[in-house]
Amino acid sequence: MQSRKDLRKRNNRNNIILIIGAIIIVLAIIFGVVIHNNRVASEARERKFATTHFNPNVTIYGVKVGNLTVAKATAKINQKAKNVVELKNHKVILSHDSSIKTITKAKVQKYFTKQHTDVPSNTNYNYSSSEMATAKKKLNQMNKAVVSYKIAGKTYQLKATDLIDDVTYSNGKYDFKDVSKLTAKLTQMNKDVGTLKKSYKFTVPSGSSVKGKTITVTNKSYGWGIYEQKAQAAIEKAFMNGTKTINGADYIYGLGYSTYAHGYGKSNHGIGNNYVVVSIKKQELWVVRKGKVAVHLTDVVTGTYTGKGNRTPTGVWYIQYKKSPSTLRGYNDDGTKYASQVKYWMPFTLTGCGLHDASWRTDWSKTAYLKGGSHGCVNIRPSEIHRVWKSVIKDEAVIVYN
Repeated sequence: MQSRKDLRKRNNRNNIILIIGAIIIVLAIIFGVVIHNNRVASEARERKFATTHFNPNVTIYGVKVGNLTVAKATAKINQKAKNVVELKNHKVILSHDSSIKTITKAKVQKYFTKQHTDVPSNTNYNYSSSEMATAKKKLNQMNKAVVSYKIAGKTYQLKATDLIDDVTYSNGKYDFKDVSKLTAKLTQMNKDVGTLKKSYKFTVPSGSSVKGKTITVTNKSYGWGIYEQKAQAAIEKAFMNGTKTINGADYIYGLGYSTYAHGYGKSNHGIGNNYVVVSIKKQELWVVRKGKVAVHLTDVVTGTYTGKGNRTPTGVWYIQYKKSPSTLRGYNDDGTKYASQVKYWMPFTLTGCGLHDASWRTDWSKTAYLKGGSHGCVNIRPSEIHRVWKSVIKDEAVIVYN
């Protein structure tokens, strides 16, 4: 039989084991609770971070924005993104312009929403700019573009590869930076076909016939030219949009009282079959209508030829407008002002020269113009002016020659 002493020792040992076991269980519970709480806290922190920061592996417009807030990601993209598509030396490249904001905060927020997860994800997200992709496509297409520019019966084949050296695209807009070759081409085309300031041979009337002698005349306000700035913009747009043909008649201009392009598409050097001719030496006037002389006057008086000089300017002009009646105002040779009432007024220069009646004139001789002519206008007898008024057409050419 065990002694009471041995029994007591065994009970003490069992109690110690039970206590140790209890302690281990308690410690395990405490450790489990701590681990659980830490995991819960960590997950909470991860969820909170994920709701305000991009996932680690996110790229927008080529810029890494992982673990950044929307605001910081926006700033970084605008600072570092390749935000300009450029066609330079016929190659499409990406470049950066720090002055250009590539993306808005709202756009970045949309990308954030697309990649958002409850906890950070290591999935790769790569968002590209659809505008940049479109720009690349269009610039590549433009580089191959060819436009037929039709004007005055001629066709010019304009190739982007020959005329455009540097174009950029950003924020939905195209900027043609180097178009010097296109500008030079339009200038040359204008020299080829434009008629402003051009000289040419023209047959003037003689007597009642339109077939007189042939002289050299020069267009002054009459004629037209290529409106290079507008034509260039139209060509650039055509290159971008793939337009194949441009009607050059839509991009021309004129000079003088009206910027209307005079004589475009007309025969007879652009003069057509309706015009007025004034001979200073002969002091005669012809109004040609439909290729025939409708009015022939042999006793007009042009501007004073000698002295300070109020000569009627030679060249090809046009009838700016017709007004009846009218008051002509200006200065005499001595500096005094004059105001002359006329019944019919048909100006053809911006300096105030025109066709009109002159009821005050008494000298209608062939030599009156030498010392006693007008201030530059073509004086017509009151008895003859109505025939001229009825026959003259606004915008038709007025050819004045010596």
